[in-house]
Amino acid sequence: MSEGKQRYYVSSAVIVMKPQDQEGVRRAISEMSGVEVHGVQDGKMVVVIEGYSSGQLGAALSAISAIDGVVAANMVFEHSEEQEGIADEGRTDAA
Repeated sequence: MSEGKQRYYVSSAVIVMKPQDQEGVRRAISEMSGVEVHGVQDGKMVVVIEGYSSGQLGAALSAISAIDGVVAANMVFEHSEEQEGIADEGRTDAA
């Protein structure tokens, strides 16, 4: 397989949740592929979402919004850059 340039996307999001559901929401988000929890305090959570398309990031944010106990999920920042030498192995989207 030839290796070429590939765009890689990363975003941050703030999740607001019901305080009584905080641990369950954290657990559900921690199990998601391409999503990492960076902080939780007082019913708010900061996460980083990574993927190979802006649509993949949006889909992850939509999935987070659908978790029981989540009141709001808002993308705060999105960045993409071209990387060389990334093969298509392990990709889960159709680009």
